[in-house]
Amino acid sequence: MTMSDLLERLRGRGWRMTAQRRVVAEVLDGEHVHLTADEVHARAVAKLPEISRATVYNTLGELVSLGEVLEVSTDQRAKRYDPNAHQPHHHLVCAQCGAIRDVHPMGNPLADLPDSERFGFTVSDVEVTYRGVCPNCAAA
Repeated sequence: MTMSDLLERLRGRGWRMTAQRRVVAEVLDGEHVHLTADEVHARAVAKLPEISRATVYNTLGELVSLGEVLEVSTDQRAKRYDPNAHQPHHHLVCAQCGAIRDVHPMGNPLADLPDSERFGFTVSDVEVTYRGVCPNCAAA
């Protein structure tokens, strides 16, 4: 089983698994997957040549609405789709090539925010993005 188990989660929800939906879910399933919609489409076409760009975009929208895939925006680049929607994690992003890795630091960033810095907010979620340069870009 992979970290995301997207296909199994969708089957468990009784999501109608058409050939097109199955291919999109298969393309997204795995660890450290953060593909753009165009990358999902290109990989889906390789598996199912007749799948349209509109079908891929609509399926991604459904998966996000269901809470089974996260839409990740790390900068001005295209949104990426992360199937690791049910395991709390943060992202490590390469400032040069945009590569993204899931990370699971110790501690609770929500608990680390002192009451004096909450300004009366009831905080329900935290998104942390670590930025740096990946080994491939550092070696170039």
